[in-house]
Amino acid sequence: MIKAGIIGATGYAGVELFRILLRHPQVEKIYASSVSFEGQRIDAVYQNLLGQLGTKSDGRLLTADEVKEQSDVVFTALPHGIAEQYADYCVSHGKKLIDLSADFRYGMDEATFKKWYGKDWQFPAVHEECVYGSPEMNREQIRGARVIGNPGCYVTSATLALLPALKEGLVRTDCIIVDSKSGVTGSGRNPSMSNQFCECGESFSAYKVGCHRHQSEIARNCSLIAGTDVNIVFTPHLIPQNRGILSTIYAPLTEAGAARVASLAAEHGGDAAAAVRALYEKAYAAEPFVRVLPAGVNPTTRTVRYTNFCDLQVFVVDGGKMLQLVSCLDNMVKGASGQAVQNMNLMYGFDERTALDFVPPAF
Repeated sequence: MIKAGIIGATGYAGVELFRILLRHPQVEKIYASSVSFEGQRIDAVYQNLLGQLGTKSDGRLLTADEVKEQSDVVFTALPHGIAEQYADYCVSHGKKLIDLSADFRYGMDEATFKKWYGKDWQFPAVHEECVYGSPEMNREQIRGARVIGNPGCYVTSATLALLPALKEGLVRTDCIIVDSKSGVTGSGRNPSMSNQFCECGESFSAYKVGCHRHQSEIARNCSLIAGTDVNIVFTPHLIPQNRGILSTIYAPLTEAGAARVASLAAEHGGDAAAAVRALYEKAYAAEPFVRVLPAGVNPTTRTVRYTNFCDLQVFVVDGGKMLQLVSCLDNMVKGASGQAVQNMNLMYGFDERTALDFVPPAF
């Protein structure tokens, strides 16, 4: 049994973590902090938690220092640039830390982090402890890690869609287009002009075109998978719903990739998409949270809501010259808090699916 702490528990990702950890059989206690609501009760801030805390939490929102001191594993659900100090404390005190911000997503590449986030590292040595927290990429490294950089939500949807194609060398690396749509929770709980109901309701808009920070993280992942630099063009969009991400990805096939797909298609009655889908099914056969959908079934945000699933569909278009990939997940679960708990399970040797075995709602 372990004691888990959440620093930043009243943001959307933080309270989602709290919700998931409440049902985790290996978590004995949950300690939570909040700058905005310190001293109050979390079940007063979020009334859905009323009567649900049991013996795991007394509901009090503590200081960050109290949380880090009492916990075995600390989740930091904070703006970027803050988690380093807590990671340094955890490493020096034999604890583990899982960060949901961008602070530990770039390995030892401080220059790229500074370019996109405008900050220098304050504790460079602790980055040597960090493992990028994508189980589908780094499962074995995660098991032995003390600090985890939890991936971005858009990044997870794009990376999981592209991983098998890049590993197989099927697609060109000079220009892959990632077109993503996200629900409003992706912008966090703090109010802004763009996430007010009157601004985003019954509307659909692109934002941060060409300069969204997740572009660098997607490119980094794809380059690591491919073993060469991958150029990503990424466009995020805001859609008028609470949660969910759907990404449509356009990846031109290499000449060799197109020839291989054509050859494999012959084994599937000439169906190139079925051939690539079979490659994806094989690549993800052992993955508990990646579902490669059957032919004719398209991913939808509705069927991954409140779950840790990422649903994928594969198309071969443009006369057999391009892969068109569709990826769908819940940005608050597989895109944030669920993936963080999945990482915790790996770090402690628990079954990877523990507390994450949600059945998607039907509607």
